[in-house]
Amino acid sequence: MKTDKASIIVIDEQNENNGNLPIESSNPKKKSTDSPAHDQFFKITQPFGLEAAILPIEKQMPIEDRSIKRERLASLRKQKNIETIVERTFDFCASKSIDKRTDLDWFNRYITLAENVSNKTMQDLWAKILAGELSRPGSYSLKALKVFRDMSIVDAKLLAKACSLAVKDQSKKNIRIISGTYQKPGLFNFLNKDRQRYINLSHFGLNYADILSLADNHLLYQQESESNMMINGEIINFNYNGVPLKLTAKKPNIALQFYKFTPIGTELARLISDKPNDDFFTILKQQLSHHFEISSG
Repeated sequence: MKTDKASIIVIDEQNENNGNLPIESSNPKKKSTDSPAHDQFFKITQPFGLEAAILPIEKQMPIEDRSIKRERLASLRKQKNIETIVERTFDFCASKSIDKRTDLDWFNRYITLAENVSNKTMQDLWAKILAGELSRPGSYSLKALKVFRDMSIVDAKLLAKACSLAVKDQSKKNIRIISGTYQKPGLFNFLNKDRQRYINLSHFGLNYADILSLADNHLLYQQESESNMMINGEIINFNYNGVPLKLTAKKPNIALQFYKFTPIGTELARLISDKPNDDFFTILKQQLSHHFEISSG
């Protein structure tokens, strides 16, 4: 039987349609402008000069004008963001002195990194960075700023959670989240179940996935570390969110296990105010007390 070309085209189009392949229409439907989704989408795209995508063709500006408009809005948005951050910085600096050695090249790079930040909480943190650098040049490296630029508000809250569980040494240059303690196995303690004590960090909102996320942001080392073996009577001093914590080993060959903040994580931890977790601190002291005499407060 003879089949003409027109029939083949119709059959092919039907087969494509049945296979869920899109068929271009020569008469596209007019874009709907009266739905809640349209209104919300317009609110998102309009400040960025991208609303033309959902407007009828007759209401669209020429693409060259749209491009100019988008660049102008972006410039205004950046200017507003950085001015808001600088204004907040001035508030933080009101009771501090500003060092004359401020690096203007650092300040220029800072502006470039901070000008796209519009979230109010993140703007406050950027203002704290600038205030800290102005009062004490060298407090924040450009590497730390680049990492912080790529952090979301969720990442910042996770850093705050980690800080609420962390201890600092006396120099405040080493920040650690203690995860356990153990005594080196020997002839008399090999079968002792209390030889090792763990602290379940996930019970306090910091699970292993969170630790991996902090590591991905270069804030925390992924691998658990441990201290040198301590002798009986050896003392180590920490500060837990403003509370002194003194540990005195009451057995030989004792070690602490912990997750350590990276240098960048240590820098950015300065942005987080002391906020101790009382429940965690109680459990921390209970678990450490098997191997240490504890003195705090």
